[in-house]
Amino acid sequence: MTTSHASSPPQGTPARKEMGQTTWILISLLAGIVLGIVLNLFVTKGDPIDTYFVEGVCYVLGQGFIRMMQMLVVPLVFCSIVVGAASIADPKMLGKIGGSTVIMYLVTTALAIIIAMGLASLTNPGMGLNLDQIVKVEPKAAEPLAFRDVLVNIIPTNVFGSLSSGSMLQIIFFALLLGFILGRLGSKVATVNRFFTQFNAVMMRMITIVLKVAPVGIFFLITRTFTNLGFSGVLPMVNFVGTVYIGLAIQLLVVYMVILFLFTRLSPLHFLRKFVPVMLFAFTTSSSNATIPLNMETLEKRIGVSPKVTSFTIPLGATINMDGTAIMQGAAVIFAAQAFGIDMSAAALLAVIVTATAASIGTAGVPGSGTIMLTMVFASVGLPAEGVAMIMGIDRILDMGRTAINVTGDGVVTTCVANAAGMLDRSVFVKDDIEAVDRTALAESDRPQTVEEYTKAEAGCEIGESGELDQFANVENPDPAK
Repeated sequence: MTTSHASSPPQGTPARKEMGQTTWILISLLAGIVLGIVLNLFVTKGDPIDTYFVEGVCYVLGQGFIRMMQMLVVPLVFCSIVVGAASIADPKMLGKIGGSTVIMYLVTTALAIIIAMGLASLTNPGMGLNLDQIVKVEPKAAEPLAFRDVLVNIIPTNVFGSLSSGSMLQIIFFALLLGFILGRLGSKVATVNRFFTQFNAVMMRMITIVLKVAPVGIFFLITRTFTNLGFSGVLPMVNFVGTVYIGLAIQLLVVYMVILFLFTRLSPLHFLRKFVPVMLFAFTTSSSNATIPLNMETLEKRIGVSPKVTSFTIPLGATINMDGTAIMQGAAVIFAAQAFGIDMSAAALLAVIVTATAASIGTAGVPGSGTIMLTMVFASVGLPAEGVAMIMGIDRILDMGRTAINVTGDGVVTTCVANAAGMLDRSVFVKDDIEAVDRTALAESDRPQTVEEYTKAEAGCEIGESGELDQFANVENPDPAK
């Protein structure tokens, strides 16, 4: 009997690597731009192609994708923030250095948003795009509010009404409050904790499903957009990418280096020379989680940070530090506001800062969170979600840079916190040895690599004297095999 091996590749032939989701999204964006420009040149308004394809097929499929993203925003943000706040409320997370670490991460995120919006206001990336001619109903920004009213309106009077209307600041406030309470009560509310954890997993799976159809939705949405705009829509997008990367450079070379010097008196240039291998690895992989082992080992062996600090702050930073994403979001808000002809009041800009910063507590580690968070930020200030699709298409170009900034922010904050806690060995830092850590030695690590692994450790907290054992140790995860 002969056995067929037709389906097996020949020995020595490398396996064919499939293109990732972000690659397909970028291809769909480029294809949509090309087809849209061609249609803009050769198809006139009222032609059958314009009536049935552009304003028919492209409109339905493009708007369908936008609505699917909008559908996920409220339940995902609410559940993920509840889960994230519950983990931070664990006394293990708020020991000797936990509180200061969280505060520094949130402050740098807020600064990143402010820098991005200020820079975008100077470069004007959305000017000349005129997306308001594509949106059927002219969008209107929220009524200008006084600063005191913005603060008061963060507190909801009816939680269910806030969830129904999509009032993001009110949803985030209630989710944070609920999450912190659940974290403090621990095993007493195990059933409620289990519900939010499992429902959050359901929402993340739903994001995965929606993102699978993203290339199709973006192709038709961008095709319709550039059929109306023509070649004039390309330059604003190039301007937007340049604005984001300038913002990333400012965050790295100004914000991070000033913070490092002020809190540690270490040489920023020497720090960068030692940390460059981590930044390059993050840039090429576009994955903060994949960079965690290299980041921790570099901080310990090249910078001199105690492992007791890195084992906590680096996984935490991968979860809540969103400086790079915040820069993209801040620039995107100004980009979309200019493209749709919407004037952003000071109160609206403040709402963007508060919304994106507060939401970073729970959604940074969610797959596809950048897109969903951007949709949420747009909704909080009344910006149309159509602008998200254009930015989503070029997200792969931006993702590399913002990941490098995210991991650098983790390293800077970790170094500052370690210095304040007396857990920084300066003799290691001053050495001229700046070679990268051998990544092959990091492949197999028995140390916690995520906040979830850290809080599930069997031993007590190493950081702080008031820490206690994991409050959620007795919350069983469902076994799908049973």
